[in-house]
Amino acid sequence: MRLGSMMLQAGSAAFRVREWMETVASRLGIERLVVHISVDGMVATAWRDGMHVTLASDNGPPGIDAWRLGALERLARDAKEDLTTRTLAADLDAIAAAEPLRPAVVVSLAVGVASGAFAYLNGGNPSGVFAAFAAGSLGQLLRLFLARGRLNQYAVTALCAAIAAGLYTVAAVLLERGGMPPLGAAGFIAAALFLVPGFPLVAALLDLIQHQTVAGLVRLGYAFFILLAAALGLSIVAAIVPPGISDAPPPPVDAATYLLRAVACFLGGAGFAILYNSSSRTVLVVGGLALIGNGVRLALHDHAMALPLATFIGALTVGLLASWLRPHLHEPRMALTVPGIIIMVPGIYAFQAIVLFATGDVTRGLESAVLAGFVVGAMAVGLAAARFITLRKWRLEA
Repeated sequence: MRLGSMMLQAGSAAFRVREWMETVASRLGIERLVVHISVDGMVATAWRDGMHVTLASDNGPPGIDAWRLGALERLARDAKEDLTTRTLAADLDAIAAAEPLRPAVVVSLAVGVASGAFAYLNGGNPSGVFAAFAAGSLGQLLRLFLARGRLNQYAVTALCAAIAAGLYTVAAVLLERGGMPPLGAAGFIAAALFLVPGFPLVAALLDLIQHQTVAGLVRLGYAFFILLAAALGLSIVAAIVPPGISDAPPPPVDAATYLLRAVACFLGGAGFAILYNSSSRTVLVVGGLALIGNGVRLALHDHAMALPLATFIGALTVGLLASWLRPHLHEPRMALTVPGIIIMVPGIYAFQAIVLFATGDVTRGLESAVLAGFVVGAMAVGLAAARFITLRKWRLEA
């Protein structure tokens, strides 16, 4: 149960937690294990030698830690037949005691780079890219500082979204007064992109597909309220300083544009992999997956394909490549796919929805929100489709 709780806290989907708990239980000599998971807690019953025992646990608030999740999965996969509870407890203690791979400043700078890359991919000019980098870096640094005080996650999310958007708005005013071109809409969302709950959203969809209904709905509700808190913070800034919803026209599609897009996609994926505490090798792989997947998406959209369909194909590409690479890397599939698709978030649509709702234009805001919802749904469905294609057990009912 401690193994399962740690995996849930690291961001794993409930169906994977169940599989690995059953694997380790068999190594410990348990004949049968039944687990009911609801993300914030679980109940397990184990049978051996005609006896059974039932235990319940409280898992605590969820989080995301790709390195820890990979370490726990490797521990479960490599467990030997003569595994003892003392050995298992010692291994779990070592994983729990491990410090983050990188200091807070490095993580914050990586988030800033990812925010700047996202701003560029959504039409931002050099001033907007720099402002998004600064606002995203400082917003993430503030979130890490507040998280150490174990403050409420929703309140921290709303505050950090407001601070990040506010910093971007201040940068916009200062740069325009200094004679720089207007920043536009792209960086407003990019500054708070680090708050997008990618892991919970994808894990919720996968759990629902695997009939882990309770865990899936709980995680989906958690992700929804995180998004709502972030939208609240952004809306406060948009209401105080109403920005325009127009943005710079897209750059001409030429060789230089494709090269800059490739660099931005790689940096965006790598930045989010660092945010999720991935190993250096995984960071490079995720950057490559983001480059290929989002590059395919943007190229298809350039040739008049609808953005939701182009996003689905891009996410599917990331999922298929991750399925092929995973056996060689021995990393959780989610640690490869989720940071690789965050850069596909429909920033302009989300920005327009928030600004229009904040200014009272509900009809147009709802239109933008629906478009953004379809694109986000296409991201998650693309990853799920990759599992259906590559994993036989996903195509069959248990």
